[in-house]
Amino acid sequence: MKTLLSTFTALVALGLSGIVNAADLVVYTSQPNADAQATIDGFKAANPGVDVEWVRDGTPQIMAKLNAEIAAGNPVADVLLIADTVTFERMKQAGQLLAYKSPEAKNFDATLYDADGYYYSTKLITTGIMYNTQAAMKPESWADLAKPEAKGLVTMPSPVASGAALIHAQTLAAVDGLGWDYYKQLKDNGAVAAGGNGGVLKAVASGEKAYGVVVDYMPIREKAKGAPVEFVFPKEGVSAVTEPAAILSSTKHQDNAKKFIDYLLSENGQKIAAGLGYIPARNGIDLPAGYPARSEIKVLPLNAADALKNSEKDVKTFSDIFGTKG
Repeated sequence: MKTLLSTFTALVALGLSGIVNAADLVVYTSQPNADAQATIDGFKAANPGVDVEWVRDGTPQIMAKLNAEIAAGNPVADVLLIADTVTFERMKQAGQLLAYKSPEAKNFDATLYDADGYYYSTKLITTGIMYNTQAAMKPESWADLAKPEAKGLVTMPSPVASGAALIHAQTLAAVDGLGWDYYKQLKDNGAVAAGGNGGVLKAVASGEKAYGVVVDYMPIREKAKGAPVEFVFPKEGVSAVTEPAAILSSTKHQDNAKKFIDYLLSENGQKIAAGLGYIPARNGIDLPAGYPARSEIKVLPLNAADALKNSEKDVKTFSDIFGTKG
């Protein structure tokens, strides 16, 4: 049985939580619906007979549901598959995750999973530059967006509305030659920051703006559909969220949860991620059409523990620069 739950608290109020608990595995995810369905279908094909329930929503909404359940003493999810490692670092420190050393980890760079086995990256969703093909300048670096040619023509998501945008800002803020001064230059050059990645995609594809800071798969997918856009992996490097997965320490289905983690990290699981248009986290898997070779993509480092510690301060710094609340 496959169920999309938009408000778990409503189920609790109706006393229906037992329906979900009857499953052999419960996954909470922020993946898009089609991606989540493909992921679950692939796991079930590899593990016939395992009944999986999945709950899909944005990462903030998923975490609100889960935190409410934890506070009520009845966390339902066995596995969490969401956007970023910073959230998992917070949960690890709170004792809410189960350590599991997956045998598949040997096929991943050590920077892509927690050394203690609490969470594992499943893909790389990088943030780079998209531009409308009618734009006068073809950007190659982050610095290009602060040039006079881009004055008033740049849009980006706000860290208040997008977790990927916060991680991107934190990543660039730590890069020599960029930092928060770079964001001040963007603001002075007329860049705007509001909403999420979807709004950026729409603004640039429509020609409302010439340049956008956005996650990679959106413009690459739209270009394949015929949209007048291009995506650039800037030469300084890109930030990345890695859609990690983790097992909750409160899991009621530990064996199946471990199987799910192993599947996500397996060759077949990673091929599904690539087939959906994402950069696979596992070494040796071909990238989707529209991407350069993996060796040509420079991913900038981010320390999850430091990012967690500085999150509130960094959101305030960004908001103060752009004068925005979302």
